[in-house]
Amino acid sequence: MPVASKPVPGRAPLHMVLLLRYLQLLHSRPVLTKALTSAILSALGNILSQTIQKWRKEQKHPQNVDLRGPLRFAVYGLLFTGPLSHYFYLLLEQLVPSSAPLAGLQRLLIERLIIAPAFLLLFFLVMNLLEGKNFTKLNQKLKSSYWQALKLNWKVWTPFQFININYVPVQFRVLFANLVAFFWYAYLSSTRN
Repeated sequence: MPVASKPVPGRAPLHMVLLLRYLQLLHSRPVLTKALTSAILSALGNILSQTIQKWRKEQKHPQNVDLRGPLRFAVYGLLFTGPLSHYFYLLLEQLVPSSAPLAGLQRLLIERLIIAPAFLLLFFLVMNLLEGKNFTKLNQKLKSSYWQALKLNWKVWTPFQFININYVPVQFRVLFANLVAFFWYAYLSSTRN
């Protein structure tokens, strides 16, 4: 019968050390920490998308991951998702304080009707630029995919954003959204192909 392992005296388990370090970085360098977290989870979401696409095609000889995709998503997460989300959630707290009547609903409507469409448009624009495509291609992609992606965004993200905006402490909102976005970016990257 296996014997239960015992922690080494004076040493915390690795996951606790990592969590503590993350919390310290979140406090001391919030924008950079959220940007790096967004970059990593966005890139992993793209890798997940590529894996799912290959699995769906049932390729007998699957190719390696196209590293350009995760790199583009990492750049987007680092430069846009992390920093913009950090400042958006702070601004939302100032615009609609918790004490405002129907604060949760007001926050949700601002995020869903103003921020979500703009952020999705930004996603299409930045990805188009990172892929080296021209504005004609962007216009075609917007016409063929934007409205469908936005409707799905509203369906998928609304309950998560309601929870995020109203129950998750502000310093963890970007992380919470990044965890949901891990799967969302897998969807988005599949619509772009």
